[in-house]
Amino acid sequence: MRRYGSCVLLLLVGAAILRISLFSELYLRYVKAGLRPYLIVSGVALVLLGLAMAAVRRATHDDHGDHDDHDDHDEHDGPHEPDDGHGHGHSHERSPRVAWLLTLPALALLLFPPPALGSYSAEREAARQAAQGVGGFPALPDGDPVELTVAEFGSRAVYDSGRSLTGRTVRLTGFVTRDGDGTWYVTRLAVTCCAADATAGKAEVRGAPDGAPPVDTWITVTGTWHPEGALGTDAAWPPVLDAATVERVKAPADPYEQR
Repeated sequence: MRRYGSCVLLLLVGAAILRISLFSELYLRYVKAGLRPYLIVSGVALVLLGLAMAAVRRATHDDHGDHDDHDDHDEHDGPHEPDDGHGHGHSHERSPRVAWLLTLPALALLLFPPPALGSYSAEREAARQAAQGVGGFPALPDGDPVELTVAEFGSRAVYDSGRSLTGRTVRLTGFVTRDGDGTWYVTRLAVTCCAADATAGKAEVRGAPDGAPPVDTWITVTGTWHPEGALGTDAAWPPVLDAATVERVKAPADPYEQR
């Protein structure tokens, strides 16, 4: 069976890719939705390559078996390889058994897909403020509460010279992160291509009726902007939201905001 080790690896990795991209939406934890077709094609290609390699190696093994049978019938007609002293006329090179350990990461990927990035990644991500500077923003739609992404809320709170958030009730959805001093935030990661380039946006939540939920809990916060600091300065970041309600929600299929 050791001759099929690389084939098994290809099949496991291909199956894992197909599991997260073709048979579920788990791929959204790692890449944007537009990359799904490429993942499916890659998974199918790996599975087919693994099957093809297995077929070729089986055929090669069968050919060698036929050749050995022919040699056994003709053993009286010619000399043989000298015995190696251990009862074997010849040796076959084999891969070490430890090589099968390489299947464990692929098997783990198939059975236990890694989770989406969460509070740990957000805490390590320095607050990146947009290089756009202070300026005007389009008017918000009529009606309250206004559904905003965490990134848009942060941009308007820090840079909008028109103060479009003043007097408006907004609704933000994200997961909970917390500082060492107990300050907590509704946080969301934004991606351009995949999880590797994710950056964090967050808003400090104050006045929540029931206090702070556990870290990494997904919530929807409804409240009003609490201005702090001069526009475009470090004192204005992170923006503050005075919470009226905090509702626990299920994590969305796509946990990332799009830039």
